Amino acid sequence: MTKRFLLVAGNIGAGKTTITERIGARLGWETGFETVSTNPFLADFYRDMGKWAFHLQVYFLGDRAELHRRLARLPDSAIIDRSIYEDAHIFCRALREMGNLSEREYLSYRRVYDLVIESLPKPDLLLYLDASVPVLMERIASRGRDIESTISADYLSLLRRFYDEWIEGFNICPVLTIPAENLNFVTNEKHISIIIDRIEEKLSGKEEVVFPPELQNGQ
Repeated sequence: MTKRFLLVAGNIGAGKTTITERIGARLGWETGFETVSTNPFLADFYRDMGKWAFHLQVYFLGDRAELHRRLARLPDSAIIDRSIYEDAHIFCRALREMGNLSEREYLSYRRVYDLVIESLPKPDLLLYLDASVPVLMERIASRGRDIESTISADYLSLLRRFYDEWIEGFNICPVLTIPAENLNFVTNEKHISIIIDRIEEKLSGKEEVVFPPELQNGQ
C-alpha cells in the first residue's frame, strides 16, 4: 500500500486526538500525539504566560519538528494529532495579539520556524476539524481538564478567526475540512467510515469532497 502521512489541525476541543486514535486504529497507521505531561514549560506558562510564552513555543517547535520528521520517514502510514504549522500561524500569533509575546520574540520565533519548516517533508493531507465556539466550549467543559479551566469563548473565537485565515491560504498540501460538530468520532463506526472514505477520495486527487447534508455543521 502507498505510504501516507497526514496531519490533523483544529481548535481546542475539536476532537483531534480522538480522530487520530480512531483513524490509526481502523487503518493500522502509526499515530503521533502532542506531548503535555513531559513538557517542561507548560506549568510555568500557565502561571505566567508573558514570561514563559517564548520558551514554550520554542520547545513545541522542536518537539513537533522531531515528531513530524520521524513519522514522515517511517515506512508505514502515519497520522499526527496536531500540525507543526498551527504553532506559528495560530498560537504564536494569538500570544502576540494578547501581549504575551513581544514583537521581537515573535519575529525571532518566526525566523527559526521558517527555517525548520523548509527542511520538513510535506504531508500528503491536512485534516481540518471545523467546529463552532459554543460546541468547543461544551466539549472543553465536559472533559474537565484543570489546565483548560481558564479557556474563554473570546480566546477560542480569536483562534477560530486565525484558523479561518490560515486554512484559506494554506498551500503546503491538500486540505480536507471535516464538519466536526455532528460527527461522532468516539463510538459511531459509520461516521468513522465516512471520514475514511472522504480521506481516500481526497488522497486520490478528488477536488470537491462532500459530507452528507445531515452531518454538516449547523444541521
